[in-house]
Parts: sequence; C-alpha cells; structure tokens
Amino acid sequence: MKYCTRCILPDTRPGIEIDEDGVCTACHGDRDKRARIDWPARARAFEQVVAEAKARSTGYDCIVPVSGGKDSWYQIIKAQEHGLRPLGVTWRTPARTEIGQRNLDQMIRKLGVDHIDYTIDPEVERKFMIAAYEEKGATGLPMHMALFAIPITLAVRLRVPLIVWGENPQLEYGGNEVERLAEELDAAWLAKHGCLQSTDADYWVGKQGLTEADLVPYRFPTQPDFAVRSVFLGAFFPWDSFENTRIAASRGFAHDAGDLKTGSWAFADIDCHFISLHHFLKWYKFGITRAFDNLSVQIRRGDMSREEAVERLRDVGMQVPGEDIRRFCAFAGRSESWFWETAERFRNPDIWVKEGGIWKIPGFLIEDWSW
Repeated sequence: MKYCTRCILPDTRPGIEIDEDGVCTACHGDRDKRARIDWPARARAFEQVVAEAKARSTGYDCIVPVSGGKDSWYQIIKAQEHGLRPLGVTWRTPARTEIGQRNLDQMIRKLGVDHIDYTIDPEVERKFMIAAYEEKGATGLPMHMALFAIPITLAVRLRVPLIVWGENPQLEYGGNEVERLAEELDAAWLAKHGCLQSTDADYWVGKQGLTEADLVPYRFPTQPDFAVRSVFLGAFFPWDSFENTRIAASRGFAHDAGDLKTGSWAFADIDCHFISLHHFLKWYKFGITRAFDNLSVQIRRGDMSREEAVERLRDVGMQVPGEDIRRFCAFAGRSESWFWETAERFRNPDIWVKEGGIWKIPGFLIEDWSW
C-alpha cells in the first residue's frame, strides 16, 4: 500500500490514485476546489438549473433525497433559499436510530417540507442484505440501490424535473479530473460509483428467494417518459461537512456528542445502525476505516497536520461496531460467527498477510498498530 504524502489515504481506496509526487487524487480535488473552480460562476449556473426546473414544474420543483442527517438538512435549506419547492424523499432504513428519527421529524417540522418516508418490506430487505453480503461482501449494496432508485423513480412518476443530491464524492474523496468536475448524477455515474458492484435489480432475482416483484423498489426507470435532471449540490457550492453541520444545527439538527459509531466525526453517519458495517468492511477490502476519510478531509481543511491525523487514527483504532453487528445478525436471522466468517472471505490477499496467526498489513501507516 502507498499512502498520500499530504493526507492519509492509501491507493487501495476506490477512486484514489497517487501521482509521482506522492499526492492523491482527493488532494488534487481539494486543489481544484480552492484554485481552479470558479465558484461564483458555479453559483450562477445553479440559478439557471433552478430557473429551468421551475419553468417545467407543475407542483414540486425538486426532490431532495434525505435521511435527516446534517447534509440533507443543508440540501433542503439551500433548495429553499433558491426559491425551490422541494419534496423530501427517504429510503427508510430498517435500522433507523432514535436520533435519526428525531432529526427527520424536526427537519419536516422546522424546515416546513413535504416528505415521503418509503418503507420496503423488511423481509425483502433481509433477504437482499444477506444475498449482497454473502456474494459481494457489501451489506450496504441494497441501501445504495434503494436510496438512488426511489427518488429517481418518484421524480419520473410525479413529474418533478430536478433531483438535488449532496456532494460529488469524486471531488471530495478522490476521482479523476473529469469525475471531479461532474455536475450530473446519471446512469454512468451510478454504474461506476454508486456502490452497486456492477449489479442491478435483475441480477438479484432468485437469490435468497427474491422475486422480480420483491425488487420493484430497487429498479431504475427504463425509457422514462419524463426527463429529470439530477445534480450534485456540491458541484455548485463548496461542500464542507462542518459548515453544513453548523447551518443545519442553527435550524434544529442535533447529534449526540461523543456517540462515535464510526470514523472521527460525531455528527456523521448517525441515522442508521447498519451504516457502520458498510464502513467497517472497508477494513478487510481496502485496509482503511471511515476515520481515514474523515481525518483526510480535516487535513485538507487545515484543521490538523498529517502527523496529528495519524495520532488521532491511532487513538480511535479499528472501531469494530460490535453492537451494530449484533443488530444486523439479529435482523438477518444469522449467527455472529456467520458475519465474521463471511467478512473473512473478502479479506484482500493483496494487502493482508498472516504473521504468527495474526492478520497484518505490511507497511501500514502506523507501525505500532494494535492488530
């Protein structure tokens, strides 16, 4: 593994490349954000997006996919500030947290937004999550397929001309130069970056007994009779999770300080008990944890040095989400040994070696890491 000399991301992270100077694509993206992107021009371009949406609108001007988290609060606020009438659409996780529910309720009430909370049959989600975990090592695959497909399908059926997503991950966390500057979340983006492992709903028919009818919520519109534009808000305005949190908190968003499920930000990933598993499995596949991403963003923001980030990473450690793993196993109707045995099947042999019966990563960022 090679690590960026500016942040702490390794070249194993999907989308990351490290150049001959030792600098990763995510850090180059930060350079783009600061020096190469004309943000006033991007803001004007968003005004044109708004004008086109309102010209085609017959009711709601846009759909904003929301979870109730800090970023979806910010997306709703920003849409309303620009005169859009948004419809909030949520894929309801089968493991919504108490604070996630409170924030979603508060968002609807305090921001004054119409909202659809889309619940999929828990038995279907159970079968899909088992199938995705056993075959792809990805508990989050059904989640991502649903949270992308549901807003797009509803936009077509309800004749809503615009969908306003959040950040462009390829700008914030690594991507090539073309991907970093993308405005649109389209079919090509979903196929490459949507965490769908090159699958669609049809791929999963028959697995764990799933039927075509079961998978209707996960299907994207084919040959839609209404054109919907789908954009990243972070392509038009600088994306800053800390500023988003401040803005959201000023309107009623709350988080439990110190309740660190994964990563190093107490205000992130607090809506769902199962999101921690999605991040944890990156340890087996890529040798990283959620904290690698969080701390690297803070290095780029100037909040800390690379050395300070390494020490913080040492402090938080591997962050095994034991309680959430138990919740997931109970939901799946499987034993915890099944979870761990399945995880082991996806351990990346290109980066992991066994020494004295203990799995280790040679050349890991922290020499005295507790394996």
